[in-house]
Amino acid sequence: MSEQNELMQAEKNQIFETEFFPLADALYNFAYHLVYDRDEANDLVQETFLKAWRFIASYDRDTNAKAWLFTILKNTFINEYRRKAKLPAKTEFENIVRVHENDETPTYIGGLDTKQDAFKAMLGDEVTKAINHLPVDFRTAIILCDIEDFKYDEIAKILDIPIGTVRSRLHRARNILKDILRDYAGSHGYKE
Repeated sequence: MSEQNELMQAEKNQIFETEFFPLADALYNFAYHLVYDRDEANDLVQETFLKAWRFIASYDRDTNAKAWLFTILKNTFINEYRRKAKLPAKTEFENIVRVHENDETPTYIGGLDTKQDAFKAMLGDEVTKAINHLPVDFRTAIILCDIEDFKYDEIAKILDIPIGTVRSRLHRARNILKDILRDYAGSHGYKE
């Protein structure tokens, strides 16, 4: 029995090494654009990998590993969002103390986030801001399609919605982005 367990363990390790771990950056980028917090995004990716490990028996190696992991991440995000929505609001004690310790306006010194910097550099600040202002359903569809290059049927499977809804969300999201970015584009010489 232990030889069989060792074999199963080796197969799990091989799946994670060759199929899942190479997708960590894409998972992080998706998670970050859902939660807009580096620590929460890292926690979400870690939870995704833990659930993937736990439920690896349900993974079919002939399927799309990226879509399978993105589905787990999306479901984890939704479940966590629902759980947090039921909790009373919290205030961090350290933030209150820091604000009241100084008469000056508190400043935040963040760490380097090269993935976020790369995303911003790829799209530009105005486009990133515009995407961030989209409702979460539209933002998720745009990120999965236009940034992560998923096909419509894959997005439908990840989001657990009909393919027509994917098309509708993408169409509406792109129209919202077009409206938001119209003035910005005009100021840079683009005309309709």
